Amino acid sequence: MEIRNLENTDFDTLFQGFERAFSDYDIHFEKSEVRAMLNRRGYTPRLSFAAFDEEDEIVAFTLNGVGTFNGISTAYDTGTGTVMEYRGKGLAKEIFNYSMPYLKSAGIEQYLLEVLQNNEKAISVYRKLGFEITREFDCFRQCREVVASPVGDSQLLQIKICPISIGQILELNGFWDFSPSWQNSMDSIIRGSVGLECLGAILDGKIVGYCVFDPLTGDLSQIAVDRDFRRQKIGTRLLREMITHTQSDIIKVLNIPPHCSSLAAFLNKNNIPLSGKQFEMILSFK
Repeated sequence: MEIRNLENTDFDTLFQGFERAFSDYDIHFEKSEVRAMLNRRGYTPRLSFAAFDEEDEIVAFTLNGVGTFNGISTAYDTGTGTVMEYRGKGLAKEIFNYSMPYLKSAGIEQYLLEVLQNNEKAISVYRKLGFEITREFDCFRQCREVVASPVGDSQLLQIKICPISIGQILELNGFWDFSPSWQNSMDSIIRGSVGLECLGAILDGKIVGYCVFDPLTGDLSQIAVDRDFRRQKIGTRLLREMITHTQSDIIKVLNIPPHCSSLAAFLNKNNIPLSGKQFEMILSFK
């Protein structure tokens, strides 16, 4: 068994290890989806590590994204997995400990990850490594055909829903009620701009709402409405238009803080229920 970084590992080899590690999960990964996910989350091969067996096949891995989070140089766990027959041998912890000196020498100041709240074993391991819970997140999921109630008559019929650019979104202020998680951040959206679509709600030449989504996976990264224009079904109109552009059978909205009750209420009203809960955890290197 050898642990090394993935700088000289081709994507096909990486994807094969990814598929094997999640073969017993109730989810199927397309190669294009994994490639897009890694790109969006800042995957950095030279700071990502895997355990290889005698046939030089990946049997366990941690794929790290690198970037800035809250102004701090950060590594983000964009994917950790172990092939079934190698589980229970402590490989994930071994890879993590192996990677720490390399991350620190690269100027990384903290390590960020998300973990399901019902994964008590993993949370216990992370706590022992020094991670602290920084936020709780709710995740929402629904089949596309049952999402979004009819908009009905509205006094805002003059609002136009149309494509906008990421640059236009960057110029907006006062739309967010919370700071997005790593995978929904503006940095992530900029990295994945080629595969994402942005829609804006335009009133008198002004953007009063927008959404950003991946048409292949159904991931809704951001949806927001100017505070002065809320409760006028703008969000629902954006959501319905998004669905017409989406190829995925599933719509997913990940990592919404529980205190953001207005967004949770909006999603539930549009038939997208709570499907899981996560913790955001951070290990500071300082």
